[in-house]
Amino acid sequence: MASAPAVIRWGCVAVLVVVSLAPAAVAAREVDRVDHVSVDGAQLYVEVRGADADAPLVLWLHGGPGGAERPLFRLFDGALEDHALVAYLDQRGSGRSFDPDADPRALTIARHVADLDAVVHHLRGVSGRARVVLLGHSWGAALALLYATAHPGAVAAVIATAPLVATRAAWESEHAFVAAEAARRNDRDALARLAALGPPPYDDAGEVLAVERLTDRYGGVFHRPPPRLWTVLRGIAGGVVTPWEIPRFIRGNEASLGAMHAELRDLDLRSAAPRLDVPVAFLLGRHDRHADARLAAAYLDALEAPAKRLRWFEHSAHNPPFEEPDAFVAAVVAELHAVDANAGERPRRP
Repeated sequence: MASAPAVIRWGCVAVLVVVSLAPAAVAAREVDRVDHVSVDGAQLYVEVRGADADAPLVLWLHGGPGGAERPLFRLFDGALEDHALVAYLDQRGSGRSFDPDADPRALTIARHVADLDAVVHHLRGVSGRARVVLLGHSWGAALALLYATAHPGAVAAVIATAPLVATRAAWESEHAFVAAEAARRNDRDALARLAALGPPPYDDAGEVLAVERLTDRYGGVFHRPPPRLWTVLRGIAGGVVTPWEIPRFIRGNEASLGAMHAELRDLDLRSAAPRLDVPVAFLLGRHDRHADARLAAAYLDALEAPAKRLRWFEHSAHNPPFEEPDAFVAAVVAELHAVDANAGERPRRP
């Protein structure tokens, strides 16, 4: 789902690897590594971190497309690294994987699925794992579900956070939400903006972002947003943000949104992925009206899968990892324990 840069809307902030000091006995088991995976003309940036090299392997897939959330996830949800070996992928055209000279026409859903297959293969090889857990947010959750449909043998489970399920349906629901809220609040500015945009479907990514801003005005994107300036300053002070990377992140975000808009407009997992052969969990914000959590819950209810779970975050909208980080990490850890029970296989040591 469309998401703008972090300085404006949280999606694109750069992060440096933070090396923590620990006793020698523990440090030998820690992982703090950066990989560059070469895939068909792209160098994909993958950061792998965890307190225990034997912990379950989780691959974080950010939203957008193009909204490299790695820095935000590390800032808000870094505690997951105490329970899992977390790999953060900057997808092609995003974050540190962005190549300003690359042809944006290469940014397609099929290309991202193929890239993900190469990254999963790489991670399984260097870690000795048989399978990985895919943890995706928004567009990244849709990517995880599409990948698991095509490559179930490589996936232990999918944890889908605020997934983009059906773009056109989400646009229609979001438009109706904004119209109703603006009318209820007598927000003439919002009503005028909505009238100028017209009803969906939208012809370009800019229109999607314009409606998203109105949705956020009414708590449907961030229901309980963290202080944005404080977050940026905290990242800079903590050494996890490099301001000079932000323009590059913004360019990648804009390129991805523009290149993939037409294809994403027709994305509908209800027909593209009606069945999964791996366990799946949906983590949904109760107030999400951007991707519309109700669409996701209905999709999960109809989805055929060996195990399904739905967890609601009562104080979140589209961004539970950043609105309720403690509860989010606890939910992911609980799902990792459930994966062991359902999948019947623990990761192998290298």
